[in-house]
Amino acid sequence: MLLNTIGSPADLKDLSGGELAQLSMELRTMITEVVARNGGHLASNLGVVELTIALLLELECPGDHLVWDVGHQCYAHKILTGRCGSFAGVRTAGGMSGFPKREESCYDSFGTGHSTTSISAALGLLLADRQQGIDSTAVAVIGDGALTGGMAWEALNHAAHLKAPLIVVLNDNEMSISPNVGAISSYLNRLRTTPFYRRAKRDVFGALKSIPGVGDWLSAAARRLKGSLKYLFVRGVLFEELGFTYLGPFDGHDIDEMRAALRRAREMGGPVLLHCVTQKGRGYFAAEQKPDKFHSAAPFVVATGEKSLPANGATFTEVFGRSLLDIAQRDVKVTAISAAMIDGTGLAAMARAFPDRVLDVGIAEQHALTLAAGMSCRGVKPVVALYSTFLQRAYDQALHDICLQGLPVVLAVDRAGAVGEDGPTHHGLYDISFLRTMPGMRILAPAGAWDLPALLEGAVQEQSGPVVVRYPRDYALQSHALPEAPLSGAVVGEGDVLLIGVGPLYYQALEAAEILAGAGVSAAVYYAPQIWPLSEALLAAVSRARLVVTAEDNILPGGFGSALCEAAMQRGFAARIINLGFKDGMVPHAARNELLKSAGLCAAEIAAVVQKNG
Repeated sequence: MLLNTIGSPADLKDLSGGELAQLSMELRTMITEVVARNGGHLASNLGVVELTIALLLELECPGDHLVWDVGHQCYAHKILTGRCGSFAGVRTAGGMSGFPKREESCYDSFGTGHSTTSISAALGLLLADRQQGIDSTAVAVIGDGALTGGMAWEALNHAAHLKAPLIVVLNDNEMSISPNVGAISSYLNRLRTTPFYRRAKRDVFGALKSIPGVGDWLSAAARRLKGSLKYLFVRGVLFEELGFTYLGPFDGHDIDEMRAALRRAREMGGPVLLHCVTQKGRGYFAAEQKPDKFHSAAPFVVATGEKSLPANGATFTEVFGRSLLDIAQRDVKVTAISAAMIDGTGLAAMARAFPDRVLDVGIAEQHALTLAAGMSCRGVKPVVALYSTFLQRAYDQALHDICLQGLPVVLAVDRAGAVGEDGPTHHGLYDISFLRTMPGMRILAPAGAWDLPALLEGAVQEQSGPVVVRYPRDYALQSHALPEAPLSGAVVGEGDVLLIGVGPLYYQALEAAEILAGAGVSAAVYYAPQIWPLSEALLAAVSRARLVVTAEDNILPGGFGSALCEAAMQRGFAARIINLGFKDGMVPHAARNELLKSAGLCAAEIAAVVQKNG
C-alpha cells in the first residue's frame, strides 16, 4: 500500500504518474471507509484528492502556506502530511479534528471551519512573511459556493490592490452544500463552458507575432486591445477586471495539468486566480449521485450508501421543517430564508411546495438577516433558518438592522449547543449569551417535538418583534410529562429544590428529579419554553426555592443561568443558584452525549450536584 510509505509531502516527489494515480485510489478508499464508520464530510473530500496531491507536490510545505476554505475537504491533506496512522480516529473523542487545526500540525497553516475566510488568511500569512523578509508562496483553496460570501470579495479586492503574489485556487464543483445559486454561480458556469478563450487568445497572439517585420508591433497592439478579444468570448472576465490574472478552467482531477498550472501561477508574480473543475463525491458511486446527502454524512454502509444506524425518531430540524411548511400553507405571508443550507435547515419540502417563498441567498448570512429585515418592513413574515455557529457571522445585522428597529423577524437557530463531532468551529455555544443582550429580543427553547410547532407558530404570528427559536442537532422527543403543556411555562412536582433544564435538557431535569426522589429528596422541575426575557412565573418559582440548579447547552458567561442570577440578586431572592453548562467555548469534538456529560448536563450529574449542595 503506497499510503504507508508517505510520511510527509516530500515522499510524494519520488512517485511516478502511475503511482500517483494508485495513491489517489488508496486515499479515496481510506477516506470512504473511515467516514462510513465515524461519519464526516465525504463528498467534498473525495472531490479534491488529485488537487491535494498536486498542491503538495508543487508547494514546499510547511514553509509555503496552504489554506483550505471551510476546511471540510482537508482529509487527503491530513493523511499526506504525516497523519495517515491516526486518521482512523478522525472526529472521535481524543482523535484528530475533521478541520484544519494549527495545534495539530505545522502543515495546517490556518484553522478554518467557516466559509470565505481562506483568501484573507492566506493574504495575511503572505504579507507577514514579506514584512519579515521570508520568501514563501501562499495558496487559498476556495470553493465556488464560498464565493457567494462577501468576505471573499473583500479579500480579492485587497490582494489585487496590493498586487500581492497570492494564488487563489477556485475549486469549482458547482455546489456548496446545496446547489449554488445566484449571479456568481451563473458567471462561473459561463467560464466553465467557454474554456477556449485562453486558447484562442494565445493562438491569435502567436499568429500575429510570427508575421515577418511587423509581427511584434501587431502583437503589442493586439495586447493593448485584448479587452475586446476578452469580451468577444466571455461576457466579462470578472477576476481580471479586479486585477487578478485568470488561468483556467483546468481539470482538477488531472495531477499533471494542475501541477503545470500551479507552476505557471507562481511564475506570474502577482495575484492569480487558478480555476479548476472537480466532481464532488468522485470515486464513490453514492456520493457522486447524491453529493448533498454525503456532504456531512452519518455512519453508513459502504456497499449500499445507506445509513448504518437506525433513526431514533424525527430530529428537531425535521420537526421544524414540517412545522414551518404547515404554517406557510395557512399563511401566504410566511417566507423562509436560508444561507446555502436549504436541506441542512429542513426547508427542502417547503422549497418544493413554495419555490417563490423560500429564498437561498448563498453563503451570505449578513445579507440574509438584513434582507429579512427589509421584507418584514413591508408586511412579509420572514423566518431565517441558520445554524447557531453561522448566525455569529451576522451579529451586527441582528442587532443593528433587526433589533434596533424592533422588526418581527423570526430566527430559527438550528444546531444550538454542542453539535458533536464537527467540534469547536461548529458548536453553537454562544447564541443565548449574545442574543439576550440585544434590545427587544425574545428567545424560545422548545423541549421536543410536542412544543416546537406551537412555539414556532407563536413566534411567526405574534409579530411583536424579533424572536429566536433555538434547538439542537438531536432527536426531538414526543412525550412531555406535562398535563396540558402550557407554553407559558409550568412547575412539575413539588419541593424546595428547583431544577431548570433549557430546551431538551428539560428531560434531564425530570430524570434528575426522579433520581433525587429515590434518594429521599423532593425536587420540582420548571418547564421554561421562553428563556429570555425571564418570565414572572419563572421568577416566582425561583423566589420560593431554597436551591436552584440550571442546566443549559451554552457557555455559562452571559447565558440563561447568568441571567437568572442577575435577576435573583436584583430582587433579593434567598435561593442559592448553581449553573451547569459549558465553562467556555473551547469544547473539543466528540459525540454530543459525551460532551453534555462532560459538562455535567446529564441527569446523574444534575442530581449529584443537588445532593452535594444539600
